[in-house]
Amino acid sequence: MNWIRYFLERRVTTLFLAFGLFVGGLQAYLNMSRLEDPEFTIKDALIITPYSGASAEEVEQEVSDEIEIAVQQLGQLDEVISKSERGLSTVTVTIKDTYGGAALPQVWDELRHKVHDAQSSLPPGAGPSMVIDDYGDVFGVFFVVYGADYSYAELKRVTDMLRRELLKVQDVGKVSVFGERREALYVEFNRDRLALLGISPESIGRELQNRNLVGGAGRVQVGDEFIAIHPDGEFKSLADIENLLIDTHQGGRFYLRDVAKVSRGYVDPRSEAVYYAGHPSIGLGISTVSGGNVVTMGEALLVRLEELKSEIPLGMEIGMVSMQSEAVQEAINGFVISLIEAVAIVIGVLLLFMGLRSGLLIGVVLILTIVGSFMILKPMGVALERVSLGALIIALGMLVDNAIVVVDGILVGLGRGKKAMEAAVEVVKQSAIPLLGATFIAVLAFAAIGFSKDSTGEFTRSLFLVILVSLLLSWVVAVTVTPLLGVMFLPKAEADGAEPHSNRIYGWYKSTLRFLLRNRWKTVMLVGLVFVLSLAGFTQLKQAFFPPSTRPQFLVDFWMPQGTHFDVTDEKSSELADFVRNMEGVEGVTTLVGQGGPRFLLTYVPEKPNAAYAQLIVDVSGPEVVDDLIPEIEAEIVERFPDALGFAYKFELGPGAVGKIQARFSGPDETVLREIANQAIAIMDEEPEARAPRTNWRQRVKVIRPILIEEQARHLGIDYLQVARLIRSSFQGQAVGLFREGDLLLPIMLRAPEAERLEVSELRSLQIWSPVAQRYVPLTQVVSDFQMESEEGIIVRKDRQRSITVFSDPRNITASELLERLRRKIEAIELPSGYNLEWEGEYKDTAKAQSSLAKSIPLFAVMMVLVTIALFNSIRQPLLIWACVPLATIGVTAGLLVTGQPFGFMALLGFLSLSGMLIKNAIVMIDEINLQMLEDKSEMDAVVDSATSRLMPVGMAATTTALGMIPLLFDAFFSAMAVTIVSGLVVATVLTMLVLPVFYVIGFNIKEER
Repeated sequence: MNWIRYFLERRVTTLFLAFGLFVGGLQAYLNMSRLEDPEFTIKDALIITPYSGASAEEVEQEVSDEIEIAVQQLGQLDEVISKSERGLSTVTVTIKDTYGGAALPQVWDELRHKVHDAQSSLPPGAGPSMVIDDYGDVFGVFFVVYGADYSYAELKRVTDMLRRELLKVQDVGKVSVFGERREALYVEFNRDRLALLGISPESIGRELQNRNLVGGAGRVQVGDEFIAIHPDGEFKSLADIENLLIDTHQGGRFYLRDVAKVSRGYVDPRSEAVYYAGHPSIGLGISTVSGGNVVTMGEALLVRLEELKSEIPLGMEIGMVSMQSEAVQEAINGFVISLIEAVAIVIGVLLLFMGLRSGLLIGVVLILTIVGSFMILKPMGVALERVSLGALIIALGMLVDNAIVVVDGILVGLGRGKKAMEAAVEVVKQSAIPLLGATFIAVLAFAAIGFSKDSTGEFTRSLFLVILVSLLLSWVVAVTVTPLLGVMFLPKAEADGAEPHSNRIYGWYKSTLRFLLRNRWKTVMLVGLVFVLSLAGFTQLKQAFFPPSTRPQFLVDFWMPQGTHFDVTDEKSSELADFVRNMEGVEGVTTLVGQGGPRFLLTYVPEKPNAAYAQLIVDVSGPEVVDDLIPEIEAEIVERFPDALGFAYKFELGPGAVGKIQARFSGPDETVLREIANQAIAIMDEEPEARAPRTNWRQRVKVIRPILIEEQARHLGIDYLQVARLIRSSFQGQAVGLFREGDLLLPIMLRAPEAERLEVSELRSLQIWSPVAQRYVPLTQVVSDFQMESEEGIIVRKDRQRSITVFSDPRNITASELLERLRRKIEAIELPSGYNLEWEGEYKDTAKAQSSLAKSIPLFAVMMVLVTIALFNSIRQPLLIWACVPLATIGVTAGLLVTGQPFGFMALLGFLSLSGMLIKNAIVMIDEINLQMLEDKSEMDAVVDSATSRLMPVGMAATTTALGMIPLLFDAFFSAMAVTIVSGLVVATVLTMLVLPVFYVIGFNIKEER
């Protein structure tokens, strides 16, 4: 290994390379992208298809079904879910996990082609379909514009200005408006006048529609020029509309103002609204351009907003709902502090146990490795975020392992009278390959995470990448820079020839180990008994997926009965918001009515449009008050709004959504599905720990059905369509044309005056135009009755089969515990033939994540085994090493039971990483035993001396790893993983140092010395 001497003899070159690594890493750190949480690709697209006037069932059968058939031709399709409601089809397309973010644009392009081809199969009046492939875009900035003394139109003008200006800011990709009210021109006709003059509403509608169309008259040659001809007959103002001439069937002519009132207003009812601190507002969501930096964008936006203050009227304010750049900076700063604390703890432990010079030397190597890792991680696209920085803290103990072995070896050599250069070369020659193998195994223990294809694997992938880079770099530094620093700075005075490993601690360890070796079978039996007890205890652990966020903000979903008018939902949600705003610890409330907000967090799933829905985004003084506020809010909803459904919940820290318990029932008949779902809800209602049971079909809704007298209607020349248009224009309003105003296209709506459209009883007094009689006749002449019925307001299908999902969430227990209580009872519901039950929610998310992980684990486990076999060219020694891995269960079970932490996905990752750490420690010990077996001593002495010589490196590695984890114990995301690693590593390391030698003497049949 001449390369070892190369780095030792060329000090300047080695130190310069180390300095370059440090400076390059520092520069990379300062320029790395920053995020609060890791990104993962949302592989969903929405297909929105209007079908005005159609019932949910008609939409399902005539539109959703056709779109689903087209979508299912995609080979990349994972599942398709359709939601059919009156007048609208929403189809959600989910792509398989095997397709990454880079492949999605091509997939969405193919999806568009399929949907385009399906348009010819849609019924008349349906479509066109719109494919929304940016459904997963995150709006890193979400703020509102409000002002108590300003009208909506004034707010709109400022919002439009801000949108225009902020689109020019660095790294801004898209600025979307939320809570916007669409303007319209209303023509409110006087029925009596129309009847007296013999004017039909259809003739007014035709005139309005034809008058404001853009109609080119072509071009004409004038000399050498070819000039366009453009007739000027478009409406320029409301006065132009009022002065529209209307011809009667009797040959008369009147102005529109003579028979109708023309006014400008807003589309009623509203479809969405935003309130900030109780004030009507308009929201702006701003997303980062692809490849942009959300922190840079956020800082630039704040600067630009400050510059634009002079253009915002006095008293009009900007309220910040979510500013991801500030959250990112706060999160990154918190984790950097935790990282610094962990590094300080590790270096402190090294100084305490290894002395000043040795501790400082390893500390310098540790800092060089951490900083140098950034230089490699940045080109790999790794950002500074919760998981990547947490991975560095997890890796700290392992990062010093290699350096500890090298420094300890040099100290032992110096203690035996060797020169520093000789001791350094010898220890690196002996340890380089075993340390590389052990490091590679530690990396492989995390590899299953890095190669998991689902969203959970993508979310935690930076954990593997950081471990991969930092551990391999730690080995490179350990065999190049560390020996040189040891030669330069380890004190020569320590080379006094004294026998190493001769103090009291080593003496106690040797005597204990010899006692266990003499009683080897009793030792194995005792350890086996404790292991079996730990397995029994493991079954008592709580199960969870990802923990909730500690963000000082939470959500309240508020549902009025399906079919509730938007204005009623608006009023009731405002009452709730007023109550929440006055609660202790609440600093602000943003209310979204009619639909969810922009996706201002990757884990936030906005609710699709529904007039019966409202959501409160509640800002609080700190995350510690949320648990007290949630039950109080839910209790208030039950008491004040008995017909409503409301529940509060925290944001998620990883993939997943509200509705932790989801039972999906599928089958052909809607009535049967309703009955089954009601049984499941009844079971959930009886469980005190289940809250807010509900279904995604919501309640059935009322519908008024005019019964047409076919014969009489045909005699008068009246059909269903005319009746529908009459009723629509008499109440909600009928769109009959467009009014152009700059870049705005305002619908022209024909409707009855307000006094005539307030009461449903007006239906019986309506007059309808008869083309045959050329006059108005009472609607009751062609309609025999108006029947009130109920119908499904929402019909959901999954993979072209009707399915209704029953949701619930746990109160004070984990979702897995609640599922355990409900599962047997719900599965006992008798399902007719053709109906089935599928569990979704957290159960499915966990199973999917673990399944994706499990696909990779066997491959990397085999690779780990092969590396251990290659290191020792033996089968027995790797078997002994792997026999120590299950012992980690003892510590893991004890640690999780004592702390009350659940064994969730992050704990599972911690358990997998433990295997790499333990195997690495075991390799170091077995390699030392092999070396000492070649010396002139008995086999038993070789085993004892080898274990004793590895006590310091292995013990220090475990201690530094465990103590370095202390900052993560207080982090909601990493706490379960930290407990798993700390407890498992400490217990398993102790057992490894005591039990692995016992396994070795049994495995190789080493007899006790007489």
